[in-house]
Amino acid sequence: MLGAGVDSVLSDPELPIDVTVVRLIGAGLPGPMAEYALYGVLHFQRRMAEYLEQQRSMVWRPLDESLARQWPVGVMGLGVIGATVARRILAQDFPVSGWCRTRKTLAGIEVFAGSAGLNAFLSRSRVLVNVLPLTPQTFGILNARAFAAMPRGSYVLNIARGGHINEVDLLAALDSGQLAGAMLDVFREEPLPADHPFWRHPNIIVTPHVAAPTLASEAESQVLENIGRLERGEVPLGIVDRAQGY
Repeated sequence: MLGAGVDSVLSDPELPIDVTVVRLIGAGLPGPMAEYALYGVLHFQRRMAEYLEQQRSMVWRPLDESLARQWPVGVMGLGVIGATVARRILAQDFPVSGWCRTRKTLAGIEVFAGSAGLNAFLSRSRVLVNVLPLTPQTFGILNARAFAAMPRGSYVLNIARGGHINEVDLLAALDSGQLAGAMLDVFREEPLPADHPFWRHPNIIVTPHVAAPTLASEAESQVLENIGRLERGEVPLGIVDRAQGY
């Protein structure tokens, strides 16, 4: 049982095909993940990186700023965590849309679904927050094509898995100005190697996979609940659909 993501388990070649995989549901992750995402959106919207640069140069210059309603945010993945992220950002008056595999309904949030809705979703996302599960279908989904579909000068915030991002394409999009910045908490290789260009890129914020910890108390209660269900001959909660990857 894992707090978020079972990609590393399902990719294990020694995992028997007939073993049921069960994951934790939430386990304290949604709230902190939403806080991290909201901080990232506000950081970009309020131009905090530029103010930090001005501080280093002792420059006192107020910058033009725009209102939250002028900053449409797109949330990729609308499971328990993604829905919480989307609602928390919406509560701060940002227009929010969501994208997921199959259509869902969330009050106040425009939802796009499947490959047919991806470009329309990306085209209206000034800040893109990724909380998708990592599956063969979503691996590398944040690539040159996706970045090109976003408004020029937009931002990417990844708190899902490093495998979602094509790193070469991300750097190219940042260097060309297609993307104005990125805030990354997860990476293909962790810890991030010292020679990785993300560390030194002026428009990338790196954090060490800290968006949200699994809360031991909540994980323990879910484990005990599922043990009890198994002992009673009931179906456990959080069974992973291997075909979908989550």
